[in-house]
Amino acid sequence: MSDPVIDSLARDDFNRARTRETFSKFLNALSPERQELLSLQDVRELLKPTNESYVGMRTVPIDLIVGSEGRYKDFDNTFLPRHEYVRSRWENVDKAHLKDVRLPPITLYEIGGVYFVRDGNHRVSVARAQGGEAIDAEVVSLGSKIKIKPRMTRQDLKRAVIQYEKKTAFANSDLGKIIRPEELDFTATGRYEEILRHIQVHKYYLNLNRKDEIPFVEAGKSWYNELYTPIIKLIEADRLLSRFPGRTQADLYLWLIAHWDALKRKYGNNFSLEEAVLDYAEKFGKTFWQRAIELLTTWRKRSRSA
Repeated sequence: MSDPVIDSLARDDFNRARTRETFSKFLNALSPERQELLSLQDVRELLKPTNESYVGMRTVPIDLIVGSEGRYKDFDNTFLPRHEYVRSRWENVDKAHLKDVRLPPITLYEIGGVYFVRDGNHRVSVARAQGGEAIDAEVVSLGSKIKIKPRMTRQDLKRAVIQYEKKTAFANSDLGKIIRPEELDFTATGRYEEILRHIQVHKYYLNLNRKDEIPFVEAGKSWYNELYTPIIKLIEADRLLSRFPGRTQADLYLWLIAHWDALKRKYGNNFSLEEAVLDYAEKFGKTFWQRAIELLTTWRKRSRSA
């Protein structure tokens, strides 16, 4: 049977939660990604968990619940409701809380030391709105060596993965004897393995004309002097980084070498590296005015959403 007092309290609780979410959105208008709840699917793609194991029942700190498997668009990064359509279910959960009705445990995935909701997003949202510090949950753990901190955005997590990959690549290979770590920064994951493959391919072609097996470091130094350094010099000479904001020289090296290879397959091996660099810049690089228009468009979109 409906209780008018409880109904009114739940309605007011939801309204307050929506007001707080709107205010938070306004404060984060210039960096809306800071308000986004993490998607478990995105995190899986970035971290590539190695195994899955059932942990069982735990009492989990609510502050360590940072994302959701399927409802990450319905709540912000503090689980405040973002849309009116979640009202009915949210208020029903809140009514149970107000009546001291014990709800079943939620189900969570744990990865990197934090948790993602599989089932129970509204219960987490209500518990947090009511000042709860912990919640009972059934937990499945996903194996990962990369730690996630609360309030990390997807970009923060991506950078953490890239740094882990860099550290691993230099620690587990002789890459550091070929190139200094500060020369090799990327803005996408999986690139250090790609660089190691480039060196192995270069080593393969060098070995075609030799009877003895060329060492990896020797092949790597040849790759560095004959491929990597010449392309970096062209990038610097043509000031290509200005046409690819937010990217690094190492990013451009991989893109240019792939583009050059595609052009040689199409037009023949006489297609020069210099021609490939110019062709890539013209096709994919952004001019000053294109960047200015893009920034203005982004600013307008964010202003409207605020």
